[in-house]
Amino acid sequence: MKASLRSLLCRVAMSVAATVFAAPAALAAFPDKPIKLVVPFSPGGGTDAIARALGVGMSQVLGQPVIVDNRPGAGTIIGSDLVAKSPPDGYTVLVSTFAHAVNPSLMAKLPYDTQKAFAPVVLLARGPNVLVVRADSPYKSVADVVAAARANPGKLTYASQGNGTSAHLAGEMFTNLAKVKMTHIPYKGAGPALTDLLGGQVDMMFATAAAASSQVAGGKLRAIGVTTPRRAPALKDVPAVSETVPGYAVESWYGLFVPAGTPAEVIGKLNAAAKKATESAEFRKMLEPEGLSVSAGAPTELGEFVDAETARWSRIVKENNVKVD
Repeated sequence: MKASLRSLLCRVAMSVAATVFAAPAALAAFPDKPIKLVVPFSPGGGTDAIARALGVGMSQVLGQPVIVDNRPGAGTIIGSDLVAKSPPDGYTVLVSTFAHAVNPSLMAKLPYDTQKAFAPVVLLARGPNVLVVRADSPYKSVADVVAAARANPGKLTYASQGNGTSAHLAGEMFTNLAKVKMTHIPYKGAGPALTDLLGGQVDMMFATAAAASSQVAGGKLRAIGVTTPRRAPALKDVPAVSETVPGYAVESWYGLFVPAGTPAEVIGKLNAAAKKATESAEFRKMLEPEGLSVSAGAPTELGEFVDAETARWSRIVKENNVKVD
């Protein structure tokens, strides 16, 4: 009996030791399989393009494929929920946007606790949204839009890449501050929204600069306003909306989150790989003409930034009685 007990205790001790020594080895080996970048929008939009460019750079650093997985819908909640409920091992990463900070105040109930379900990795970039219309649109300025909306309450339509996104809130803030009524048409991503804008199904869009820049450069869309408080350096010929609607300001941003509980060493490797990817000439060449500036820093930078954005938009949503469609 004593021999059996001794043998059992020996096996337990060996198992514990194996677990203790295996954990650092597993972390040291990270990553040893492909990493998934979950984009909570449809393919073809600005977030998707940034994620794919980032994935290429991160793959080169990490030595494993970094694959984009598009999970659109519900104002980014579907993709975010997938990541929130994934194993905290660093292999499932959320490409987050403005909606990450605003959904807690917009939605009565989320399937996850935004504050507790995620751990920050890196704030990638920040920049303006752009109010765009078709090249043949009668609206050639923000003042034209305001005048038309006042003359025809509710008739003008604006698209966004989804409820709760920066484009949606940019439109909500516009209608509140300009004291006009327009109809919001949400889509599952910037790609489908831009397609309908070009096709004449909607009048305008508060698009991310990343999504709209190629169509503006190609002469198919006209940019009539940027949503940052002042003109964006890369879009210096486009007036700020605030020049017509005082106090107007909305900023777009991109960041990476992983499930809460992901080891700090793994987050550190993802952070370093993402920062290295943003340093490439190819990545910066894609961002800068679109008004975006790289902001890659420590994970705490993203955490503090999102906390501040969440508090700011909670106040704005409440004060302006903003509702999702």
